[in-house]
Amino acid sequence: MSPIAPVAARPFGRTVALYSLGWLVAANLVGLWLAVSLLWPEVGNVLAPLTFGRWTPLHMNWQLYGWCALPTVGALLALFFDPQHPRARRHAQLALAAWSAALALGGLSWLAGVSSGKLFLDWHGWARPLLPLAMIFLWGLLAAHTRRRWPELPRSARLLRVVVLLALAVVPGVIFWSAGRNVYHPINPDSGGATGAAVLGSTLGIVTICFALPAFLGLPRTRPVRRIIGALLASWLVFAVIDHGNISHHVPAQIIALATLLAWIPLLPMFWWRHHWPSAARPWLLAAVAWWAVLVATGWISFLPHVSEALKFTHALVGHAHLAMAGFLTNLNGILLVVLTGRRAPRSTFWLWQAGCAIYVLAMWVLGYGEIGHLAELFRSEPWTQGLLGTRLAAGLAMTTASVLWLMQLARAREASATAAAPAQDT
Repeated sequence: MSPIAPVAARPFGRTVALYSLGWLVAANLVGLWLAVSLLWPEVGNVLAPLTFGRWTPLHMNWQLYGWCALPTVGALLALFFDPQHPRARRHAQLALAAWSAALALGGLSWLAGVSSGKLFLDWHGWARPLLPLAMIFLWGLLAAHTRRRWPELPRSARLLRVVVLLALAVVPGVIFWSAGRNVYHPINPDSGGATGAAVLGSTLGIVTICFALPAFLGLPRTRPVRRIIGALLASWLVFAVIDHGNISHHVPAQIIALATLLAWIPLLPMFWWRHHWPSAARPWLLAAVAWWAVLVATGWISFLPHVSEALKFTHALVGHAHLAMAGFLTNLNGILLVVLTGRRAPRSTFWLWQAGCAIYVLAMWVLGYGEIGHLAELFRSEPWTQGLLGTRLAAGLAMTTASVLWLMQLARAREASATAAAPAQDT
């Protein structure tokens, strides 16, 4: 069988990586400050009135809308932008700068105490339209490049771009609407957390994005994927028919519906392996598969009756959130940045991040389980709780160091041309 041609690095790939990693470093630095504040609460007085509660939205939203989002924005640019366009790089810079300006101004609003009080939807007051406006600007650039390339695109490529543009067109409005204080998602009445339907829908949304990324990046397919796509449609059908109201996790239908996600522990990797990835992306791919398996399995277990009530508002939830964002999504973004830049990430960065994330998640799980029946010891700063919070700080420092090392490597490197051979490409 003849070898499959590698995917060329994008001329704007390094720009996407620099913005993405820049926000990762910024969010991680805020996270370190939060970890220090938890270990030694009195140090928070140094920056008063910028208290723990004002810094937390920066850490969470910069991670989600900065680090977790911008590599996917880069994948969209790879799909829509013509790499031969003389202003492709400039247009990418404008889109990323507008997005980053929204994040920076949003950070100022949260530090000032202007917030909706809703996790990951803190956009409120004068800051509420900032991110939707940045999204609209990005959409306009994507549409303009589609119009320019329209005559040369085959019918299937036209259809893909039209479908994606239509889907993206509703996102700014949904973000703006969802950030309102009079709008709130359904609540599980017995745990105070998300319902099974909400968790199922959000997870299937991530799976759907994961399905789209190989097409966005132009990765060749090596084997048919129709049956796996059929399984995804069946999963969305399950989501469509279950109750979406304020439903308890004690309802069997919610437990069973969420259990269907367990099938995606093998199915998502099967879909990925049916595409040809650059060799330098494969360590991140393997790590993403491992984190995905742990994320889905532990997520379902933590939803079960009595388990959810015990763990929902403990540090175990913090561990699970980092399992999703620092574990699975960060490795997914590592894949995207390697493909977009055509550059191999430093090996030390990869292993330092994996070790830091694993230690962080494990420490938070142990602390969360320890809080059950011993909550007062956490507030009394008992030695065992301080030890675990110190471990959290050390693990966060390891991940921050890894992100800084990767950012420094890219900042020093010369931008690879779209046609030149790169270390990340197969020969």
